Amino acid sequence: MITPLDSRVMDGNSEALGIPVSDLMDNAGKVVADFIKEHYPQGNILFVCGPGNNGGDGFAAALLLDPNKVTVALLKKSSHIHSEIAKQRYAKLTCNVQPYSSELFNNADLIVDCALGTGVFGKIKEPYRTFFLEANASGKPILSVDMPSGLGSDVCICPHDTITFHDIKTGMNDDNCGNILVADVGIPVDAMKFIGPGDMLRYPIPDDNSHKGENGRLMIIAGGPYFGAPVMSAMAALRTGADIVRLYTPSNVSQTVATYCPVLMVTSLPGDHITSESVNFLIDESQKFDAVLIGPGLGRDPDTMMAVKEFVQKCSKPLVIDADGLHAIHGLEFDNPVVITPHRGEFRKLSTEFGGPEVLAQSMNVTVVLKGHIDTVTNGNATRYNRSGSVAMTGAGTGDVLSGTVAALLSKGLNTMDAASVGSFLCGKAGEYAFEDKSYGLIATDLIEEIPHVLRDNLK
Repeated sequence: MITPLDSRVMDGNSEALGIPVSDLMDNAGKVVADFIKEHYPQGNILFVCGPGNNGGDGFAAALLLDPNKVTVALLKKSSHIHSEIAKQRYAKLTCNVQPYSSELFNNADLIVDCALGTGVFGKIKEPYRTFFLEANASGKPILSVDMPSGLGSDVCICPHDTITFHDIKTGMNDDNCGNILVADVGIPVDAMKFIGPGDMLRYPIPDDNSHKGENGRLMIIAGGPYFGAPVMSAMAALRTGADIVRLYTPSNVSQTVATYCPVLMVTSLPGDHITSESVNFLIDESQKFDAVLIGPGLGRDPDTMMAVKEFVQKCSKPLVIDADGLHAIHGLEFDNPVVITPHRGEFRKLSTEFGGPEVLAQSMNVTVVLKGHIDTVTNGNATRYNRSGSVAMTGAGTGDVLSGTVAALLSKGLNTMDAASVGSFLCGKAGEYAFEDKSYGLIATDLIEEIPHVLRDNLK
């Protein structure tokens, strides 16, 4: 079972893998047309189509049926069709095409619902609302394409049959979908197995009316022996789009960190490394934030390791644990959402008793980002792989950039699996961009500067 968003992500990843969405639409149309030919061979078919790709699936199916037996009813004017591939299929129609009217039900033996498709929630607006109510009351059999239009909203189509593509979508069952047929339309396995450009649809675009702090408030506990790591994590988080990032770092480096960039907010902690003395204060402070990153540049002083272990066990906020912080959590199991980001050496130390990344994720109840030539992202139940990146991303600090990126996405409301997946892809893609300019001389800060360019190019 997949979410409607997963379905859109797979479409985008399929296109990146060389399978255009136009091919998927034509394959979907053929599946729908074949179903109609088998079950309503002599029937008059009414397609009710919206202006998006769900309507395009209807146009593609109508093109494969006898035009004398088909009517296409448009819920919006043809000039409102906003999908280019749907426009192309609409332009080829030779059947009867009319604006939607319930009078068209009179001669129909089957109503094909291609109104809205996936990803619609809340209160259904006109003209869709009227169509849903009139179709449900018509007494005519209804076939929904991909999923019943409006499912999950305040009113939806109630079909006799639903043809869904690739997999059943969350929320679908026999009660709200009728008979469900799952159809293969040619989406490659790698479109879900590997993280790709389609996954950028998971990025939480800020609402036009949002205010400061509503798009991610991140706490970073880092530094002491080192000051570069906390700075890079914080800058990466800001470039990923977190509204507020505050660094909590020992006093010996806090001034250096604060003067690196005027946008950095820094709270100084006593001493030259983090100790248990600061844990209660940090726990209280964490309540002001949406997520916490702990680990970059902390060092491995025994007092610091004890403080990290105590903090992560008390913290109720979503956590990213990275770098030195990973050396304090062996054998722990978490109740709150947690992402850990080990490289292979750190992973081996964490997993000596457990085995592979899936088993480690299950035993600790975390999402693991195992960094490598191909990153493995797993929560123990689902596993995906990230191939974005550059061979030059082996220098110091690139892991700090990744942890800051993932933590920012976690603070913006993504679940651990999505934050880890999108963060891995985003960081790797930034490395590819940087490599084009810096070649083998790229450094971690180059990745930070490229993150906004990756967002610009992929959030369309």
